[in-house]
Amino acid sequence: MRVSAKADYALRALIEIAVRTDGAAVSAEQLGKAQGIPHGFLQAILADLRRADVVVSQRGQSGGWRFARKPESVTVADVIRAVDGPLVSVYGLRPEAVEYDDSAQVLQHVWIAARHSLRSVFEQVTIQDLADGKLPQGIAALTEDEDAWQPH
Repeated sequence: MRVSAKADYALRALIEIAVRTDGAAVSAEQLGKAQGIPHGFLQAILADLRRADVVVSQRGQSGGWRFARKPESVTVADVIRAVDGPLVSVYGLRPEAVEYDDSAQVLQHVWIAARHSLRSVFEQVTIQDLADGKLPQGIAALTEDEDAWQPH
């Protein structure tokens, strides 16, 4: 799987907002500096997250960005979908919409299984989990397998 810079930056920005204990809005400039995210790119990401009702912007002297809903209800999957679209797509189509000729039909099942596997992780991990530095037990267990850390 390839994680886009957009998804990585979005998650990092949201973690940065979530770790702030005062709940105050955080400016895009502060987020960008804290996480090393280019300002123009971050603005576009925040707009995507606003359209997905993940964040809201607050104008004024103490303006900036804050969560539209609790960070424990926002999953990694929500964020990826907000900035990149579906978790798995084949030529821009969702796996269930892809059609193959006879001998390659089994590929659709591979894409469906891959999406299921991604969902089983991304839909369980919340922004609050990430901000707390703790993954759900079942997800953390997946990282304990030495092979998970090895490139193939």
